[in-house]
Amino acid sequence: MPGNARRLPETEAVLEVRRAVRGWLADYATDAPSAVAVALSGGADSLALTAAAVVEAGRVDALVVDHQLQKGSDKVAAAAAAAALALGCRSAHVLAVEVGGDGGMEAAARAARYAALDGARGGLPVLLGHTLDDQAETVLLGLGRGSGGRSIQGMAAFVAPWGRPLLAVRRTVTRQLCADIGLTPFEDPHNSAAEFTRVRLRNEVLPLLEEVLGGGVAGALARTAEQLRDDGAVLDALADELLRAASDDRTLVIETLATAPAALRRRAIRAWLLAGGAKALTNKHLQAVDELITAWRGQGGVAVGGGQPGRRLVATREHGRLTLRLHGSR
Repeated sequence: MPGNARRLPETEAVLEVRRAVRGWLADYATDAPSAVAVALSGGADSLALTAAAVVEAGRVDALVVDHQLQKGSDKVAAAAAAAALALGCRSAHVLAVEVGGDGGMEAAARAARYAALDGARGGLPVLLGHTLDDQAETVLLGLGRGSGGRSIQGMAAFVAPWGRPLLAVRRTVTRQLCADIGLTPFEDPHNSAAEFTRVRLRNEVLPLLEEVLGGGVAGALARTAEQLRDDGAVLDALADELLRAASDDRTLVIETLATAPAALRRRAIRAWLLAGGAKALTNKHLQAVDELITAWRGQGGVAVGGGQPGRRLVATREHGRLTLRLHGSR
């Protein structure tokens, strides 16, 4: 235990969160003693994560993002930073951000938050307080969007630099930890605002599913996400082999792709498009590009996001090859 870490009572909730953080550090932390940053909002999940991290990790820096979307948000951020230092964090930094309007407030706030965290982490992995309940909500959102297996794989425990040690911990446990050690979490009013889809899933849909199906729904959704991520890792590896076999300079050989299983072909196409600069790919984009291979009838190219001002990034079938080029005036 670091010398300045606050000693925590060994309650059931405290021990569960500590075990989760300890397991994550054992699996993903590369330095010994480990040093991490924690994204701290002042809510129960991130407070519980911070309290456990300062006991289990060697050094912890708290990063508190002030979105400046509510009156008094600076005071909330300052209180969270003070709590981090009292728990034993090496440092606590408040990051004030400007939230734009692209994609709606939720998406814009998320983009601003992650950019600020990435800029302030100093090369450290950033631990996020997403719980099993958040994972279940993410899977339900993916199911509703119908964008394929990748959209319901949920959140991974680690995609550098973002770590999520609490994906097997229920939200009730983080709240209990805060009560056990005398912390008062900040209750964000946005977390009860019904205009946000995720809030309605949390407060209306999941409780109804739990009632109708006899409980255990959140855990089942989280297990489904984990199983799909395991399956997806195998399919991605096979798709990488297909992509290497089909690659010819910067183009793809149609004949090689056409004879491959659809699940692998579409994953290979997705990887190729992303490597070529495509952004915000949707299932509609992938299906249209796939049809250049499997349902060719002379159709034109498929524009995908990721172009430049005045120029579109377009996938086209030419002479038995798939090409990806910028089209339009320079």
